Amino acid sequence: MSYLEHSHKSVPSGFSKVLYLNWALVLLLVAAAAFGFLMLYSIAGGSMTPWVEPQLKRFVFGMFLMLVVAMVPIWFWRNMAGLAFGISILLLLAVDFFGTVNMGAQRWIDLGFMRLQPSELTKITLVMILAAYYDWLDIRKTSRPLWVLIPVLLILLPVFLVLKQPDLGTAILLLGGGGIMMFLAGVSWIYFAAVFTLAGGLVTAVFVSRGTPWQLIKDYQFKRIDTFLDPGSDPLGAGYNITQAKIALGSGGWSGRGFMQGTQTRLNFLPEKQTDFIFTTLAEEFGFVGAFSLLMIYGAIVVFCVASAMKTKDRFASLLILGVGATFFLYFSVNMLMVMGLAPVVGVPLPLVSYGGSAMLVLLVAFGLVQSAHIHRPR
Repeated sequence: MSYLEHSHKSVPSGFSKVLYLNWALVLLLVAAAAFGFLMLYSIAGGSMTPWVEPQLKRFVFGMFLMLVVAMVPIWFWRNMAGLAFGISILLLLAVDFFGTVNMGAQRWIDLGFMRLQPSELTKITLVMILAAYYDWLDIRKTSRPLWVLIPVLLILLPVFLVLKQPDLGTAILLLGGGGIMMFLAGVSWIYFAAVFTLAGGLVTAVFVSRGTPWQLIKDYQFKRIDTFLDPGSDPLGAGYNITQAKIALGSGGWSGRGFMQGTQTRLNFLPEKQTDFIFTTLAEEFGFVGAFSLLMIYGAIVVFCVASAMKTKDRFASLLILGVGATFFLYFSVNMLMVMGLAPVVGVPLPLVSYGGSAMLVLLVAFGLVQSAHIHRPR
């Protein structure tokens, strides 16, 4: 019997696929989401509305989608990568014409039953198209200039469309996720060194240009930089959000003030406490222990992704799993750094915990792809 025949026979089929799900990963996803339900319940003052009930429904539906995606062979998703990426780009373009505006940004398309944020979908379809591209490309061509330019253009196209909305946080995640995919695929470190050198030079030039006739950015943009470096310089204005977040983080101490006992939350000092700054609510009510517990769950999810990728011999599946794991890592790391004042506030939700539909559903579909690769690898 040939290797291919043996591989085909060793892949589970039918209902038996459910038995091959990575159930440890499923439990970790449920545990992370449980933190979110608990915090949203607390923020609402002990009520299932307005946030817990719809979030719970989305999570159940998202888990169903994850199961459906997982049952489909991974080769199908490889073949669909180009179409999925193309649809996400068309949806980003549609935002310009049909998108709804909220808080000065045009990022959503109202579908009636939900508001879709195409940029969230693009984070995963970008991983899919890059994994398919490097699976197709001869590995010896990975670092040749022409074959490096193609994925760079694939990354920059959605980044440009997302920046127009504007959505700096998602643009950063797309750049970071795309760059990690190129690195994992084996692109020479020389390209990355050149990019970091140029970025360092650009940042230096921006600061040097301040107050000169050739100033590179506007005065109000310099004001945002000043606020990030020293939130206390404008505590009631641009620095208010991060100042209140730091107070909540610090007041939680080792074990927290107790469930539904956070003063920053109860007295509405915390900004966007159900979305981008929900981590500060967790830290205030459950302290270092609660925050570290969530971080360990997140870390375990990433570890499971890496372990699953190492077990598969399929290049597309391996890159896809690592790409999803890297995107998930960027999600929570950027959010946590942001609310702790270690990174600028750019509007990145805490995965599976922050209130929101598009981010949760897309993320669970992404883990469905991870499960598909796990189930359909030859055993």
